[in-house]
Amino acid sequence: MRGRLPDGAGRRAAGGAAVRAARRTRLALVVLAGLTGAAALAGCGGPEVFTGGKPPSPEGTITVVPHNGAHGVRADGRFEVRVPAGRLERVAVSRTGDAGRRSVTGRISSDGLTWRPAPGRLRLGAKYTVDAVALDGAGHRFARHTTFTTAAPVHRFVGHFSPQRDATVGTGLIFSMVFSRPIADRAAVERAVRVSARPGVGIAAHWFGRRRLDFRPRDRWRPGTVITVQLRLRGVKAGPNAYGTQRRTIRYRVGRDQVSTIDTARHTMTVRQDGRVVALLPVTAGDDENPTYNGRMVILERHSMTRMDGDTVGFGGEYDIPDVPHAMRLTRSGTFLHGNYWAPPEVFGGVNTSHGCVGLKDIKGGGPNTPAGWFFGHSIVGDTVEVHNSPERTVAPDNGLGGWNMPWELWRAGSALH
Repeated sequence: MRGRLPDGAGRRAAGGAAVRAARRTRLALVVLAGLTGAAALAGCGGPEVFTGGKPPSPEGTITVVPHNGAHGVRADGRFEVRVPAGRLERVAVSRTGDAGRRSVTGRISSDGLTWRPAPGRLRLGAKYTVDAVALDGAGHRFARHTTFTTAAPVHRFVGHFSPQRDATVGTGLIFSMVFSRPIADRAAVERAVRVSARPGVGIAAHWFGRRRLDFRPRDRWRPGTVITVQLRLRGVKAGPNAYGTQRRTIRYRVGRDQVSTIDTARHTMTVRQDGRVVALLPVTAGDDENPTYNGRMVILERHSMTRMDGDTVGFGGEYDIPDVPHAMRLTRSGTFLHGNYWAPPEVFGGVNTSHGCVGLKDIKGGGPNTPAGWFFGHSIVGDTVEVHNSPERTVAPDNGLGGWNMPWELWRAGSALH
C-alpha cells in the first residue's frame, strides 16, 4: 500500500539557499493504522535532522506482544508492552469490536518497564490498537503504533465501527462499519443497521465491496445533531453458516462545524469554524513527485505523538522519525496532517517538500502554542479537511471517509436495498 499525506501541489518558485537545500534533503514520514484491521501506513517528508546515521529503532526500544499486524490471536494470549531500559511514559490501548471502540485499561509497572492490561481475556473478533511513548536508557524519546486482531468466533461475524458511544464528532463524520467476514446477503445486513438523526435528515447507505458499509446524509451534518445507530445484527444470516452477534444502540453528537481548506499552490490552510475564519496557517504539502490528494477528507484519528517510517510504505530507508507530534490521519492509505519540527521555518508557506502529507510548523516534542499545536487543540475526529490546487487526483471515496467526494445519487445507488 502506498503511503500518502495531504500536502501538496506545485512548488512555488522559490527563494533562498535554505529552501533549495530543504527541497533536496526532504524526508518522508509514515504511520501504521488500518480500517479493516490490516496495517495501513502513511508518509510525508521534510529535511533530515538526525546526525550520526540512522536513529535507534522504535522496535528495538518498545516491544509489543502480540506483534504488529498479528491476526487470529487467541483470547487467552499474552498481551504486554515493555522496554528493556529507560521507562514507558504513556501507553494508550483501544479495542474495536462488536461494542464499537473502547479504551482498554491497564497499568505501567512501578519500574516503568512494562505495561499490562487489567486481568481478563482478550475479546474475540476485535482489533486492538496500541500507542506507546517511551524513553530509552539514553533519554531518547520514541513512539510506537501497532495493531493486532483476535480470532473471530466460528460461524459468526461482527461489524467494527467508530465513534464510541456518547462521543462528540465533527460535521464530516460518516458512520462506517467493517465486517469481520465477507457479507453475501448485503440486503439482510443493511436492513439490520439503522442510522437516524435528530433533527431529522435523509441518510443513505453505501457498500464498498462485501465488507464495508457506510452511512451519510446528502450534505455534512448540522451542528448539534444527535445520531442514533441501531445494530440489530444478532442472528442475521449474512451467508452460509455466518450469523451476526451484535444487538446494541449507539448515540453520539455532532459538535461545531470546522472546515480547513488547504491551498497547496499558496501553501496555506484556512480554518473556518461555523463559517467564520479563525486562522490562516502556513503549510508544506506534497512535492511534485508525491503530491497530496485533492478533495474532501475527514480526520479519522488524532495522536499527540507517533512514529512515521518510510520503509513500511515503499520509500525504503529515506526516513524513520520516531516522534512526529500532533498527527491527524486523513486517509487509510497514509495521508496525515501533522506537526513538523525538522524543516527550516521558510519551508512553511513557501515550498512543498513532503511525500504527500500536510505539515505544520512545530517543535520537537510538540508545542501547544505552535501552529501544529494550535490546530491539534482545536480539532476533533470528524472535522473536514479540503485540499485544492494539487496536481494529484481526488481522493477515492473508500480511502478513509472520502465518501463526500461522491455525488449523492451515485452514493444512494450503492445501497443493497434499491
